[in-house]
Amino acid sequence: MPSVLVVEDDQFVRSALIRHLTEASHTVRSVGTALEALREVAHFRFDVVVLDLGLPDLDGAEALKMLRSITDVPVIIATARDDEAEIVRLLNDGADDYLTKPFSVEHLSARMAAVLRRTRGAGAGAPPPRVLQVGGLSIDPLRRQAELDGTALDLTRREFDLLAFLAGRPGVVVPRRELLAEVWKQSYGDDQTIDVHLSWLRRKLGETAARPRYLHTLRGVGVKLEPPATAPGQPA
Repeated sequence: MPSVLVVEDDQFVRSALIRHLTEASHTVRSVGTALEALREVAHFRFDVVVLDLGLPDLDGAEALKMLRSITDVPVIIATARDDEAEIVRLLNDGADDYLTKPFSVEHLSARMAAVLRRTRGAGAGAPPPRVLQVGGLSIDPLRRQAELDGTALDLTRREFDLLAFLAGRPGVVVPRRELLAEVWKQSYGDDQTIDVHLSWLRRKLGETAARPRYLHTLRGVGVKLEPPATAPGQPA
């Protein structure tokens, strides 16, 4: 059952989308502002986001960029704007599809189904990924679950992707450019994006940049994930 986040400030449109998407067997959450949308994707996993551009607190184009900094969930833009140059810019900024209002719910459902087929089919034919073990960390890429010393970690989609990518290369220093390309799917970007996610991830792993256990940053080089060193006199 696909999970959908509807970001729409028009209460009439929002209610109609919720009703019809729920009738189509989707699990639906909805918000009316960009900041609420960012909080939602930071705490819940969605299969697709339907994003209006005319939001009261932040333009949807800026909201899209901020969403892309924390999640790779498919985003379908739904708006009354129909400028071709803006459509191209939004698609280049990370939107997966674009619908111009007014549109039918059947049209939206068809676009959502197409986007979900593409994203779910991206890994078709590949062998099931193995469970990754680094010290007390256990990462299951197939189930998208991570545990630390047997306790489940509550990670956002991007935090999980970052942790799993590093766990697949334990002890290897991964350059920031490679992290942007492989985790964020960007050829360039701001190092601050990586630093923010590393900070959030460290907090959930119970460590800090000053006193790292698993995540080690080599200034000007990159990041590596390795198990904590065993203290002298303690069993390995």
